[in-house]
Amino acid sequence: MNWILLIIAGLFEVAFAACLGKAKEATGAETTFWYLGFLVCLAISMFLLVRVTKELPIGTAYAVWTGIGAVGTVLVGIVFFKEPATFWRLFFITTLIISIVGLKIVSK
Repeated sequence: MNWILLIIAGLFEVAFAACLGKAKEATGAETTFWYLGFLVCLAISMFLLVRVTKELPIGTAYAVWTGIGAVGTVLVGIVFFKEPATFWRLFFITTLIISIVGLKIVSK
């Protein structure tokens, strides 16, 4: 269950980063909406991270959380913000995913 919560926490990290990207593009009251979304997603992500670190090692949990956030944010950037999808970006994202899976495998 803790690993599922950690994945959800990582997805909320992606969501708060996406909200920041949308806030940068928005104007007027819409900007406030995206910043509120950022704060809500940030709070949920942090709450879940704190919860899972009661059972999982902090180093592993934090690395997986940030890894999910990094991979997800790069993918959101490529899909929604038209960032480049170069070979090297995708190569290093793939190695990051392999590292996250490896940490899961070797953690008790």
